[in-house]
Amino acid sequence: MSGHSKWATIKHRKGAADKRRGKLFARLIRQVEVAARAGGGDLDANPTLRTMYQKARDNSVPLETIERAIKRGTGELEGVAYELFNYEGYAPAGVAVYVEVLTDNRNRTSSEIRALFKINGGSLAEPGSVAWQFRRSGLISVARSVDEEELMLAALDAGAEDIVDEGEVWRVTCGPSDLPDVRGALEAAGIGIEAAETTMLPTQVVPVASTEAARAVLRLVGELDDHDDVQDVHSNFDIPDEILQALAASV
Repeated sequence: MSGHSKWATIKHRKGAADKRRGKLFARLIRQVEVAARAGGGDLDANPTLRTMYQKARDNSVPLETIERAIKRGTGELEGVAYELFNYEGYAPAGVAVYVEVLTDNRNRTSSEIRALFKINGGSLAEPGSVAWQFRRSGLISVARSVDEEELMLAALDAGAEDIVDEGEVWRVTCGPSDLPDVRGALEAAGIGIEAAETTMLPTQVVPVASTEAARAVLRLVGELDDHDDVQDVHSNFDIPDEILQALAASV
C-alpha cells in the first residue's frame, strides 16, 4: 500500500492542476448525488452522504454545487441516473486491480474499461476473484509534523485501528462507519486533516521490483484513473521508492 499511496501523491503533484481539479470536482459531485439517491439527503441520517459531502468540501467544491447534487440525488432537481458497479482484474506482474465506476451507460463503460485492460497488458477477472484481496476502510491523512503520541491518543480513543508513518504523512485507518467519529475527534484535538475518505486497502501486497514492470503497472492504473466514469482505482502493488521517483521524473 505504501508504494501505491506514494505514487498517488507524486502523480497528483506532477499532474496538470486545472485538468485534474476539474475531473476531481466531477467525480465528487457524482458521488454526492449517488449517495443522496441511495440514502436520502439528510446528512445526519445518511453517513455515506456525510462522508462524500465532507470530502467535496475538503477539496473546495462550492457549497451551491454540492447542494444541487444532493437535490438531483433526492429528485428535487432533474438529474442523470448513475449506476454504481466494480471491475476486477490484474495488471502486469500479477498486481490486483479493483475499479469503482459510476456511469449512465454501462455497456459503453464496460467496453472501454475492458479495452484499457487489454491494451495495457492487463486482464479482467471474474467478480470476486480480486475483491477478497482488499478491505473497505476509512483513511485519514495527517501532516507528519503532528506529534505521534498526541495523534495516537486522539485517534485510538475514537475508534481508529492503526496509525502508519508514510514518510510525508501519518496514515490513520479505521472502519468505514467510524470515519466521521475519528475525524471529528482529531479536529476536536486541534489536529489538522489533509484528507479523509473511505477506500479499499489491500490485505496483501505484490512486490514489483523492476522498472519496466513498474512502468507497465502504473500505465494501466493511470489509464484507468483517467477514465471519466472511474471513481477510484485500487491496487496492491508495492514499488520501491527509488523506482517510483525515477518514473515520476519521466512523467
